[in-house]
Amino acid sequence: MPRHGYVPSEGVLDFGLRKIDLVHADSVPVEQASRLMSEHDEQAAARCPDPCPSWGCHRDFISLLHYAVTLGVMTRSASRRNPRPGLRIAVVSETYPPEINGVAATIAVMVQGLLARGHEIEVVRPRQQSDCRQALRAACAEILVAGAPVPGYATLRFGLPATALLFQRWRTVRPDIVHVVTEGPLGWSAVRAARKLALRVASDFHTNFDAYCGHYRLGWLQRPVLRYLRALHNATAVTMVPTEELRASLSQCGFERVAVVSRGVDTRLFKPACRSEALRRSWGANPDTPVVIHVSRLAPEKNLALLFRTFERMRTHCPQARLVIVGDGPERVRLERQHPEHHYAGMQRGEALAAHYASADIFLNPSLTETFGNVTIEAMASGLAVVAYDYAAARQCIRHGVNGMVAPFGDEERFTRAALELIAHGEGMESIRRAARSSAERIDWERVLDSLEWTLRSVAYRGHFRPSMSWVAPELLR
Repeated sequence: MPRHGYVPSEGVLDFGLRKIDLVHADSVPVEQASRLMSEHDEQAAARCPDPCPSWGCHRDFISLLHYAVTLGVMTRSASRRNPRPGLRIAVVSETYPPEINGVAATIAVMVQGLLARGHEIEVVRPRQQSDCRQALRAACAEILVAGAPVPGYATLRFGLPATALLFQRWRTVRPDIVHVVTEGPLGWSAVRAARKLALRVASDFHTNFDAYCGHYRLGWLQRPVLRYLRALHNATAVTMVPTEELRASLSQCGFERVAVVSRGVDTRLFKPACRSEALRRSWGANPDTPVVIHVSRLAPEKNLALLFRTFERMRTHCPQARLVIVGDGPERVRLERQHPEHHYAGMQRGEALAAHYASADIFLNPSLTETFGNVTIEAMASGLAVVAYDYAAARQCIRHGVNGMVAPFGDEERFTRAALELIAHGEGMESIRRAARSSAERIDWERVLDSLEWTLRSVAYRGHFRPSMSWVAPELLR
């Protein structure tokens, strides 16, 4: 065995204190990779006779990277040809389909992707009022626990603590890792049960609950909520967030071991081809009428007042423009009463949601509280010109004036001016719409699932998170 040889159990090439990931090696056999890297090691040792195996003795780092890239270290196909054993993963979430929200949709895609990669999934969630088993659920076990309605959302429920139930379940059927998706009472009880059993735990940060407090006149709760969230996440081996921006923000607030696992979009579902002239006619729009759409939970934290103010100014330039609002929530009744001239489509899902997106022209997202904002990339995939604040998904995926429009965070005037610029220059808007679709086609769920799988394996096998070389940030795809 060479001094810095291949370590099969970890899937890496070890060069002293650093390791090069070979889990995602492409078409070159591992034995050949080991031989070539050993030759490189001998050459480096000849140039630096000091036997110390530290990274410092490898002066030609560029040459090393050349070998790594040549061997396909950062690609994925070999790992699928030579699959590693699947993990038994317990996913704990207080929201899950058929509930309709961004977190539920994201977790459903991730569960489906992990199942397709050979992992065994057990979903722990509250019972829902409209519980109907779906095809996705048939492939994985479900542990249903008691829940209670979320105030203001009759169709949503949060899970009640279930420490004893989960302790008994996981002592009998021991998972390799517990993945806590939400931070409610159920999530905390899952962390406690897992720690009693010395199970590995990972967590997700999907919602800025502390930021929501001010929108519900509960600003005095913001610090206690932040402390609660920090304590829960710091009790896990890694906290996964969708953007580098959020990772840095949470780290400044004392969150430890934060890793970026971004989001993807289903471009086969959300696509311009779903455009429906019949649907547009039901909105009072002809083929040339600009249609502005907004898709979200209709709640105070979504900054909906700016949506309506911006659209009113857009109508001064284009009186025939139409506004369509997709979604439901505690603000819907008030909005319909105050702005009855607009079309309220209610909750939409699947192909119906895709048709609503694609049948519009401009997407306005005035929210200031997103952790990512799936709707931004869904709108881009549907070929819409997006106007959003420059953070979260918009910062990762939009180049201002090229494939969308962004405004400085919180600058309402710049947000409105960006929307006015779109509606005033139809030819430019069409170019942006084409570029938006092109950009969305490169936001690949497979790459996201690679990153998620690596993170879960890293925690399950080592008890801590080790970053992978295989992840390319979405910023590089813009």
